[in-house]
Amino acid sequence: MDQLISAARVWARQDPDPATAAALDELADQAAEGIPAARQQLEDSFNGTLQFGTAGLRAALGPGPNRMNRVVVRRAAAGFAAFLNDAVTAAAPGTRPRVVVGYDARYNSDVFAAESAAVFTAAGIETFLMPSALPTPLLAYAVRALDCDGGVMVTASHNPPQDNGYKVYLGGRAVEESGRGAQIVTPYDARIAECIEAVGGLDTIALAGDGWSVLPESISDDYRAAVVALADPARFPARDLKIVLTPMHGVGGDTAVSVLKAAGFEDVTLVEEQALPDPDFPTVSFPNPEEPGALDLALAAAGRLDADIVLANDPDADRAAVAARDPESGAWRMLRGDEVGALLGAHVVARMAGTAGADDNSAPGVFANSIVSSRLLSRIAAAAGAAHEETLTGFKWISRVPGLVYGYEEALGYCVAPELVRDKDGISASLLIAELAAAAKAAGQTIFDTLDELYLLHGLHASDQLSIRVADLGLLDAMMNRLRSDPPEAFGGSAVEQSADLSEGSQQLPPTDGLLYLTRDQSRVIIRPSGTEPKLKCYLEVIVPVESAAELAEARAAARASLDRILADVREALGL
Repeated sequence: MDQLISAARVWARQDPDPATAAALDELADQAAEGIPAARQQLEDSFNGTLQFGTAGLRAALGPGPNRMNRVVVRRAAAGFAAFLNDAVTAAAPGTRPRVVVGYDARYNSDVFAAESAAVFTAAGIETFLMPSALPTPLLAYAVRALDCDGGVMVTASHNPPQDNGYKVYLGGRAVEESGRGAQIVTPYDARIAECIEAVGGLDTIALAGDGWSVLPESISDDYRAAVVALADPARFPARDLKIVLTPMHGVGGDTAVSVLKAAGFEDVTLVEEQALPDPDFPTVSFPNPEEPGALDLALAAAGRLDADIVLANDPDADRAAVAARDPESGAWRMLRGDEVGALLGAHVVARMAGTAGADDNSAPGVFANSIVSSRLLSRIAAAAGAAHEETLTGFKWISRVPGLVYGYEEALGYCVAPELVRDKDGISASLLIAELAAAAKAAGQTIFDTLDELYLLHGLHASDQLSIRVADLGLLDAMMNRLRSDPPEAFGGSAVEQSADLSEGSQQLPPTDGLLYLTRDQSRVIIRPSGTEPKLKCYLEVIVPVESAAELAEARAAARASLDRILADVREALGL
């Protein structure tokens, strides 16, 4: 018997899940018979060990060390438990760590969460388990609300249905204040990974039969009440807004609808075909609002109902998408993440006006966005007298900005209430989006008019992306190496005046694999490998000055033409 088939047989004998054990035995039998497809599946499943990083774990479900399954999850839980025990003992000797575990409605999410709770409890950790499949922002809220030292959310967010994941948060005594309630960053990922690596055989991992606490439904009520309290009906009283909402077959529907209605937005219609959690995501090819076609059902419903706005959450409800009818074309379109990010940023500024502290010399707080997001937020913040910071991609960095009052990233992630959820939160963001859209409607405008007002003040900022999905991760390195060895001299006919290799780091940013180019006309290009998917991602932004409303149409056309030229140059630089 060859080594691969032998490893599969050994894994199957120790696998506590009879379904994956049986599937693995069958694959091993087929591989032994010489069936190429079976051998390929075995090679993929046993090609190394699924690596724990700042995104935790995320992979396809299935047997083997390179997949998400009960063996891998038990080991991850045992390693995280060891990390928490060490960290809390060092910070507060003689005290017991506390951890909360949440899960979504994907296949095996509830199983992985329950077994994690059993592992944590057996390791001496006071453990809380969410009462049902609930949104990721609610787990992030619970880490801080329950004063926990750690949190785990079993979710693969907007990944395909065959995937699942293990997202880790730190809090309490396990991390410095700025990271309490946020996802892990370096060096915590490496320390946890070392603890996972040090875990012995599966038979050494103890599982408690009971002893953890299943949280009451009031944890959801507390979160909803806290989010509803964000609404500001005194200064933004308008509530006449017809909303179509889709949770994309995820777990956010009930929570989002109840928050909107409790805040006074009564006219909310759920997209019926996507209203209930379904781990197969049957109506979409990819359960991500950014993907083409994902909002088709919602847009069709909005057209039938003559709605004002479409709100969409991804399956774990930490992201929010917005669509509305473009007054120029009359067609429904989804706003880019940068457009929503600017709208929310300006709305947060408007909400701050006249609040306590606004009339004295105290700073109004810090606005932040990821380095690949639009530069428009920095101009909005500067005009309001607020500080602004750029971070690496990912809310694990944005949420750590000291003094943060609002942060976003272009991938539909928005943090409008960092004091409640130190992470992106698609539900609280949806509430503030509804608030600003209703205010615009009451003034006889649309959210597109509000955007145009920002462009008149700060210049038209237009962005686009190019994503290149690869089957071989080595191709990502090859493309990045090509750019480093033969750097582009211009994009869109404008000479590159500044460039930075982000892997070298700077005083402002830790090192990350990426390249940044800034041209003479202030066009910006950033190219980086994705941290969660086998993709190379290219982010483009151009800025076109606008003096009057009459120039907006011409400025939009000029921006689009410039973006198209830059896209062509990026493709050429990558050898595509």
